[in-house]
Amino acid sequence: MRKKSLMLIVVLLLTIGLGFMAAQDDKPRIGVLRFTNNVAGVWWWHSTTADDLQDMLISELVSARKFSVLERKEINAVLSEQDLSASGRVSKSTKVKMGKLKGAQYLIAGTVSAFEQASSKGGNVRFKGISLGGKKDKIYIAVDVKLIDTETGEVVDARTIEANLKATAVDAGLSVRNFSINGEDAKKTPTGKAIRACILYIVDYMECSVLKGLDDKCMKKWNEMDEKRKSKTKDSIDLE
Repeated sequence: MRKKSLMLIVVLLLTIGLGFMAAQDDKPRIGVLRFTNNVAGVWWWHSTTADDLQDMLISELVSARKFSVLERKEINAVLSEQDLSASGRVSKSTKVKMGKLKGAQYLIAGTVSAFEQASSKGGNVRFKGISLGGKKDKIYIAVDVKLIDTETGEVVDARTIEANLKATAVDAGLSVRNFSINGEDAKKTPTGKAIRACILYIVDYMECSVLKGLDDKCMKKWNEMDEKRKSKTKDSIDLE
């Protein structure tokens, strides 16, 4: 009787394990390409920003636990490790099996297409050498996202994802003799939050587009947001 019970437990565990593996294999396989920038004169964009945005999107996609996110940024390092393993210099017990790399079903490409920042300062208050000034920032960022089918090369979906942020920061300056310490990092905080929000919106959209489909009811809010964006853009153009 005990043997039968033990066998049933083993079978149950194997079934659960196989089911978990099958669920993992059923997840859409996605690779994230490097971001590009189409906005001139953006102060926060530098040589590593494209990689940073790529890393942020990869991290949030993995955190969602609904996609199989494949490494493409560090693929050369993976291939080098496999080559080392195949060279005979690695022990058999730790040797990497070849031919196990997974192919991506989709690639995500992102382009920063708009960035606007408007700042306004309130009145300064001075007290014993310390000046306090209120600063209000309005940040707008838009990213054009493309979903590419790797089998056909077709762009199967594209969407402009926007994020708006209004923030108030306190800029404190302390003057001691001829030295000044200013809270310059405060102005970067709203921008960082807007960028992160935009990345999170991209993940939300991919969950709707890839997992549920373009005809699913979850698309309604995204279509409404897109129509609002297009209408606002058209209204800002005065055609004579």
